[in-house]
Amino acid sequence: MTFSRKRVGVLISGRGSNMRSLVEAARAPDFPAEITLVLSNIANAAGLEFARKQGVATTVVDHKAFSDRESFERAMHETLVGRGVELVCLAGFMRLLTPWFVEQWRGRMLNIHPALLPSFRGLHTHARALEEGVKIHGATVHFVVPEMDAGPIVVQAAVAVLEDDTPEALGARVLAQEHRIYPLALNLVARGAARVEGARVKIEGERPAPDALVWPRA
Repeated sequence: MTFSRKRVGVLISGRGSNMRSLVEAARAPDFPAEITLVLSNIANAAGLEFARKQGVATTVVDHKAFSDRESFERAMHETLVGRGVELVCLAGFMRLLTPWFVEQWRGRMLNIHPALLPSFRGLHTHARALEEGVKIHGATVHFVVPEMDAGPIVVQAAVAVLEDDTPEALGARVLAQEHRIYPLALNLVARGAARVEGARVKIEGERPAPDALVWPRA
């Protein structure tokens, strides 16, 4: 049976470890998406070299070359559209996006955040989780909306917070979960199993186990 794979552009600013997990997952012949472009706003971002070695097209749109954010984003949008990108995945893209850009890709752009949203939006999530004394921390893949870290949630994964945790140790365990759930979320979205209804995402054909730390399960 043949099927059309969604063309995905991944936006990075650094090493792009989550981009790597997406590229590796997309190698499977039955994965419903292919990573066709890795775009960075930083010319020497380490993730670009990895993508090139994997045979994935790369490009740089340097934000410093533009006078304002919208001009930069229009150039980025034109690049994505010109390459036939259908879905966008943010993977450590360290630029706040304007409402204009978000609206162009509403319902077609995912982000991964190192916390269990809606808790701990923004930066330094692991240190803040430890300061607040939470017992469960984790990661979230969500659709992007104009408000930062606030879109409908597709998948979450949780890890236990240990008594002797440091932000670095906790962050490493969370990152391992990020690498699991981002490909899962992209799979669900690319094959049309994840559907936004209002502020929630409904998953067709999946049901969570009561004790599952990852929902939906792979």
